[in-house]
Amino acid sequence: MPTPKKGARLGGSAKQQAHLLSNLAANLIEHGAIKTTDAKAKMLRPYVEKIITKAKAGTVADRRQVLKLIPHKDVVAHLFNELAPKFEGREGGYTRTIKLENRRGDNAAMSQISLVLEPTVAKEASQATEAAAVKASDATTAEDTESEAVAEDTAAEEAAAEEK
Repeated sequence: MPTPKKGARLGGSAKQQAHLLSNLAANLIEHGAIKTTDAKAKMLRPYVEKIITKAKAGTVADRRQVLKLIPHKDVVAHLFNELAPKFEGREGGYTRTIKLENRRGDNAAMSQISLVLEPTVAKEASQATEAAAVKASDATTAEDTESEAVAEDTAAEEAAAEEK
């Protein structure tokens, strides 16, 4: 995971920043989208992307590593059991950040960070080409079986004619 930067941090100390990112990641995984400040969203994105990559592997060791980062068993179970299979065809880019209006009280820049659960365009295109290939092979297989059946019938008729 990214090491906390030196200097000013989001929550104060490095430990507080780690807890803040952990809680933000848990809420993002649980709800699918959260509204937060731009600075927090920028820090959260690589944190969550690496966690989702580990969840895609799905090993026990990966689950334990994720539990170190997000100590909420129900959230981690949701991530590994339900969300990780949805990201199987995706090679990264699991989150999307959308800029929102500034917060009313202190004019802080706000963003909405959300999980991208839609299938990729490349995956849809490959599924369409695979479906077309299967249809084409089924059609050629059907034609081959018909031509083999006709050939067998004519061979049987010729053999019967020769016997007479």
